[in-house]
Amino acid sequence: MSEVAKRLDETVSAIRARVSEKPRVGLVLGSGLGAFADALGGPKIPYAEIPNMPTSNVVGHAGNLCFGNVSGVPVVCMQGRVHFYEGHDLDAVVHGVRAMARLGVSCVLLTNAAGGCDPNFHAGDLMIVTDHVNFTARSPLIGPNDDALGPRFPDMSAAYDRELRGDLQHAARDLGIALREGVYAWLTGPSYETPAEIRMLQKLGVSAVGMSTVPEVIALRHMGVRAAALSCITNLAAGLSSAPLDHKEVEETARSRREDLLKLLGAWVARAGTLRAGG
Repeated sequence: MSEVAKRLDETVSAIRARVSEKPRVGLVLGSGLGAFADALGGPKIPYAEIPNMPTSNVVGHAGNLCFGNVSGVPVVCMQGRVHFYEGHDLDAVVHGVRAMARLGVSCVLLTNAAGGCDPNFHAGDLMIVTDHVNFTARSPLIGPNDDALGPRFPDMSAAYDRELRGDLQHAARDLGIALREGVYAWLTGPSYETPAEIRMLQKLGVSAVGMSTVPEVIALRHMGVRAAALSCITNLAAGLSSAPLDHKEVEETARSRREDLLKLLGAWVARAGTLRAGG
């Protein structure tokens, strides 16, 4: 058994000792998007109390593993995540979603705060991620492969599950919430991108840029768990606005979409958990 698998076993055993729920759907909540977890009403375990679970020092990432039930669907939710730029290795960055997979979820929706590279985007837009570009040259799968977790060379041609994306679109239409679609680029951060970097990303067809999500999607697909991702465009990227980029703006914009996000995530869980999770 690999060290990664041993750490996962320790984590999952500790969680199961405290929580009887068997989640069917998982969610990862990014910067300023943790309100959904507060409404679940089930057990909430601080990451610091879970063996091997890394904790974040970034504002807007509460650091709790939350359980509950949404429209009859049992849910586990990561209220905040850790990032590669904080100094964690990628095994730590993806440990939470790997634990979700071990807990038995069959699909995960990851959310993030992102900068808009598309000049037609506006702060506050919500974007379904259709694909990603990994500009870090890093992967959580580098190193010896544990065949018990997944194959050496996982297919990423459909990293963002088409049916789960369709569930987001249907839920948004029912709620009257506008959604954009686009490609998300992962850069390490923590500095924001330069205007020249944003011009490069635009030429490559990137719609939004951020500092998370991609390694987690890679780890989930490696383990055979279907994934979807939703970006809250919290600011226009460098060179597209005269205002300097600021993390406070990221949090404030995410909060401004709180009610729509709460409704959308709840409606998505209801659809994905009943229509798709068993597929």
